[in-house]
Amino acid sequence: MLPVLVLIGPTASGKTTLAVATAKAAIAGGQAVEIVNGDSMLVYRGMDIGTAKPTLAERAGVPHHLIDVLDVTQTASVAQFQGWARDAIADCRRRGVLPIVVGGSALYVHAIVDEMQFPGTDPVVRARWEAELARLGPAVLHEELTRRDPTAAAAILPGNGRRIVRALEVIEMTGTYQATLPQPRYAIDGVVQIGLTIDRDLLDTRIAVRVQAMWDAGFVDEVRGLTQLRDGLTASRALGYRQVLDFLDNKISEDEARAATIQATRRFARKQAGWFKRDGRITWVGFDAPGLANRLAKSLISSH
Repeated sequence: MLPVLVLIGPTASGKTTLAVATAKAAIAGGQAVEIVNGDSMLVYRGMDIGTAKPTLAERAGVPHHLIDVLDVTQTASVAQFQGWARDAIADCRRRGVLPIVVGGSALYVHAIVDEMQFPGTDPVVRARWEAELARLGPAVLHEELTRRDPTAAAAILPGNGRRIVRALEVIEMTGTYQATLPQPRYAIDGVVQIGLTIDRDLLDTRIAVRVQAMWDAGFVDEVRGLTQLRDGLTASRALGYRQVLDFLDNKISEDEARAATIQATRRFARKQAGWFKRDGRITWVGFDAPGLANRLAKSLISSH
């Protein structure tokens, strides 16, 4: 059976570039390859600059799945994303195509490749807690979550309204909420996880350069043009987008929005690294290791 290559690592470490280079090398060796996006924000149409979504030129003719599939007003749960990604992987393998998953957060990567069940949802209960979030704010709801399930509350940041609402919904429906990832166990055969390492200071610099490049490319105008972005519960909270929305709402200056985006992205990158370091199944390599794409392609082709 064809393997499934999963590329992970902190944001701005070069995962997308490596995925495309590996795919091209494998294709040159006679193996068809397609890329499955594992980043929850690349699914949104129009959110291109701020998500560092690969352009058609950057995709270099390699087919990509789960990019530009939702409007910014739509919300996709992790469970839905899990189903889409697994369907894409299964479809690739049925056609003799090797799938490369380019990951985002640990939650989404684990959801794609590992055994992970998600509680259902109740639209009425969800709507009631979302109304409370809008009325009271995330800090108050976090206090309510602490009263109902201190363990769950301790694992969720007080400002993460979306996760707080979900936790309260699940507690109301099932009586409990599992806030931590289960012990990982593959739900898909043939998974090969490669993680990219990068010096922290260098990564911080790359993030700052990327954010400045986003601004130079017209990021503020992109957000301004997404007139329905504020209606999207998920899309509007994406890194960079929420900071630019604050600027457009005159809550902060543009310089403050750019600085806040850099700071938030660096925090997220550190969290990514921390989550993935706990997974002993990952093989870690330097992000700039010479010939890495060719070596990965040869290894994947010879493994089946």
